[in-house]
Amino acid sequence: MNNFSSKLLETAVNELAKLPGIGRKTSVRLALHLLRQNNSEVEALGNALIKMRNEISFCKICYNVSDAEICDICNNPGRDVGLVCVVEDVRDVMAIENTSQFKGLYHVLGGVISPMDGVGPGDLNIEPLLVRVQHGGVKEIIMALSPTMEGDTTNFYIYKRLKNLNILITTIARGVSIGDNLEFTDEITLGRSITNRLPYETTFNR
Repeated sequence: MNNFSSKLLETAVNELAKLPGIGRKTSVRLALHLLRQNNSEVEALGNALIKMRNEISFCKICYNVSDAEICDICNNPGRDVGLVCVVEDVRDVMAIENTSQFKGLYHVLGGVISPMDGVGPGDLNIEPLLVRVQHGGVKEIIMALSPTMEGDTTNFYIYKRLKNLNILITTIARGVSIGDNLEFTDEITLGRSITNRLPYETTFNR
């Protein structure tokens, strides 16, 4: 328990400690670091965070974060519009893009099905994915959700909704360890998992 001589400092530390992965000691170090910076540097940080929160939007096609209605990836004429990679969230888009192995488009679900957490199919961007496929032009859907129980449940649910729409449904190869999150997988392993993807039907016996 820290004894603060300043309520202003204590408030700043408490707010920083609410960030994921930031413990109490780290929040104190960050607050004291900011206290030593020039006013302009701290204001720039604060303004950037406020501007991001107030002005950032989500792509109307893939639901990735974007500064405009359509994100740069969906707007890129060099991407393969017939190849759509389904991911859990924006961090997974970043992880896959860092591999430089994927040249298609994305669809960000915004989570995975998790009854324990009260998250059902209706809470995710699954229906827009179905509409996107039904509009035509999509030839292959790559399931690139993390290989967890929730990820596998979501994969299977989407597969059942898509299997009669005459498209190829594949999944990333299991170079990614069971239970791992994509964002923590090294770029080489993740890149190979995308490149060596498998037909989804081969991953289960039903």
